[in-house]
Amino acid sequence: MGTIHEASQENRIMATVATPMSSPPGAPGWIPSPLYRMSVEEYEAMVASGLFPERKRVHLIRGLLVEKMTQNPPHAIADDLCGQELARALPGWYIRSAKPIRLPEQSSAPEPDRCVVRGPARQYRNRHPEPSEIVLVVEVSDSSLADDREVGAEVYGPAGLPVYWIVNLVDRQIEVQTDPGPSGYTSRTVYQAGATVPIVIDGQEIGRIAVETLLP
Repeated sequence: MGTIHEASQENRIMATVATPMSSPPGAPGWIPSPLYRMSVEEYEAMVASGLFPERKRVHLIRGLLVEKMTQNPPHAIADDLCGQELARALPGWYIRSAKPIRLPEQSSAPEPDRCVVRGPARQYRNRHPEPSEIVLVVEVSDSSLADDREVGAEVYGPAGLPVYWIVNLVDRQIEVQTDPGPSGYTSRTVYQAGATVPIVIDGQEIGRIAVETLLP
């Protein structure tokens, strides 16, 4: 892991990348370019140094700091339901909740709502899981639906994460994306009420979850 030794360098990086990708209401419409894009190692060093107060909820997406949205009640319940159903269907697997995963080639350390990874939890006591250890990633989406579809195309798919679920609260359906590649996922299947979603690990279906059990 890289280390940033000087506080002045840390502050310079923070000031450069803290600019949001889309300006909030009332902010200037023009943002100078190029923006500084940090590596996963630089981001982890900043986290370890305590530069981010606990009230600041950010994660690294394509080299830039992105503020995490606070979950509204439907989102929170769907997240919990998803965790419960995955744990029931996948005994012995490690189900992570809103914790970082390392995608160095994408300069990203996102914190998906749910993530299924290999090995016992203690295997990750000194590091976060990387693509070869991740078998399923899940985002619960309402107001973030467009962004969550984009992160699949721009981050999760190019990183090689094999299966990506979007629990779409807007349309009350589960969107399953598979066959990752440099341009994102090439296969997308939508499961609506009355259907069951296959749980596929290493190309093998090992169980199913009813759509209704994942929706609030």
